[in-house]
Amino acid sequence: MAKQTVISSVTSLPKSPTDARRGRMRNYLIAMGIRLICIALCFVVTGWWLAVVAVGAIVLPYFAVVLANVGGEQAGIVERPGSIVPVARPVPPAPGSAE
Repeated sequence: MAKQTVISSVTSLPKSPTDARRGRMRNYLIAMGIRLICIALCFVVTGWWLAVVAVGAIVLPYFAVVLANVGGEQAGIVERPGSIVPVARPVPPAPGSAE
Protein backbone atom coordinates (compact mmCIF):
# COMPACT_ATOMS: atom_id res chain seq x y z
CA MET A 1 0.00 0.00 0.00
CA ALA A 2 1.40 3.38 -0.97
CA LYS A 3 2.02 5.92 1.78
CA GLN A 4 0.04 9.15 1.38
CA THR A 5 1.95 12.41 1.58
CA VAL A 6 0.34 14.98 3.85
CA ILE A 7 0.70 18.50 2.53
CA SER A 8 -0.02 21.37 4.90
CA SER A 9 -0.61 24.86 3.63
CA VAL A 10 0.58 27.65 5.89
CA THR A 11 -1.58 30.19 4.06
CA SER A 12 -4.75 28.38 5.08
CA LEU A 13 -4.05 28.79 8.80
CA PRO A 14 -5.62 31.62 10.83
CA LYS A 15 -3.53 34.46 12.23
CA SER A 16 -1.57 33.63 15.34
CA PRO A 17 -3.06 34.87 18.62
CA THR A 18 -0.09 37.20 19.06
CA ASP A 19 -0.64 38.85 15.67
CA ALA A 20 -4.39 39.14 16.24
CA ARG A 21 -3.84 40.72 19.68
CA ARG A 22 -1.27 43.12 18.26
CA GLY A 23 -3.75 44.29 15.60
CA ARG A 24 -6.54 44.78 18.15
CA MET A 25 -4.20 46.72 20.45
CA ARG A 26 -3.11 48.95 17.56
CA ASN A 27 -6.74 49.77 16.69
CA TYR A 28 -7.57 50.48 20.34
CA LEU A 29 -4.56 52.76 20.78
CA ILE A 30 -5.41 54.71 17.63
CA ALA A 31 -8.97 55.26 18.90
CA MET A 32 -7.70 56.34 22.32
CA GLY A 33 -5.23 58.72 20.68
CA ILE A 34 -8.09 60.34 18.78
CA ARG A 35 -10.00 60.58 22.08
CA LEU A 36 -7.06 62.38 23.72
CA ILE A 37 -7.05 64.85 20.84
CA CYS A 38 -10.80 65.39 21.35
CA ILE A 39 -10.28 66.01 25.07
CA ALA A 40 -7.51 68.53 24.36
CA LEU A 41 -9.71 70.28 21.78
CA CYS A 42 -12.48 70.64 24.39
CA PHE A 43 -10.33 73.31 26.05
CA VAL A 44 -9.59 75.16 22.81
CA VAL A 45 -12.69 75.10 20.60
CA THR A 46 -15.91 77.03 21.05
CA GLY A 47 -19.37 76.96 19.56
CA TRP A 48 -20.94 73.85 18.11
CA TRP A 49 -17.48 72.34 17.49
CA LEU A 50 -17.19 71.98 21.26
CA ALA A 51 -20.21 69.67 21.22
CA VAL A 52 -18.67 67.60 18.40
CA VAL A 53 -15.35 67.03 20.17
CA ALA A 54 -17.11 66.43 23.52
CA VAL A 55 -19.28 63.72 21.96
CA GLY A 56 -16.15 62.25 20.38
CA ALA A 57 -14.37 62.19 23.75
CA ILE A 58 -17.36 60.54 25.43
CA VAL A 59 -18.36 58.00 22.75
CA LEU A 60 -14.96 56.88 21.41
CA PRO A 61 -14.00 54.65 24.39
CA TYR A 62 -17.10 52.51 23.90
CA PHE A 63 -16.44 52.00 20.19
CA ALA A 64 -12.73 51.42 20.82
CA VAL A 65 -13.45 48.59 23.26
CA VAL A 66 -16.10 47.03 21.03
CA LEU A 67 -13.85 47.14 17.96
CA ALA A 68 -10.88 45.77 19.93
CA ASN A 69 -12.92 42.83 21.22
CA VAL A 70 -14.57 42.02 17.90
CA GLY A 71 -11.25 41.77 16.10
CA GLY A 72 -12.74 42.68 12.74
CA GLU A 73 -10.64 40.20 10.77
CA GLN A 74 -11.79 36.89 9.40
CA ALA A 75 -10.08 33.74 10.53
CA GLY A 76 -8.42 31.53 7.98
CA ILE A 77 -9.84 28.20 6.93
CA VAL A 78 -8.43 25.34 8.96
CA GLU A 79 -8.21 22.16 6.95
CA ARG A 80 -9.05 18.81 8.39
CA PRO A 81 -6.07 17.04 9.96
CA GLY A 82 -4.32 14.44 7.84
CA SER A 83 -6.25 15.39 4.71
CA ILE A 84 -9.10 13.05 5.66
CA VAL A 85 -11.59 12.71 2.85
CA PRO A 86 -14.98 11.19 3.70
CA VAL A 87 -15.92 8.34 1.36
CA ALA A 88 -19.54 7.43 0.68
CA ARG A 89 -20.52 3.76 0.76
CA PRO A 90 -21.53 2.30 -2.59
CA VAL A 91 -25.26 1.77 -3.00
CA PRO A 92 -26.12 -1.94 -3.35
CA PRO A 93 -28.03 -2.85 -6.51
CA ALA A 94 -31.77 -3.21 -6.18
CA PRO A 95 -33.11 -6.78 -6.10
CA GLY A 96 -34.08 -8.03 -9.51
CA SER A 97 -31.85 -5.57 -11.39
CA ALA A 98 -29.85 -6.51 -14.50
CA GLU A 99 -26.56 -6.79 -12.62
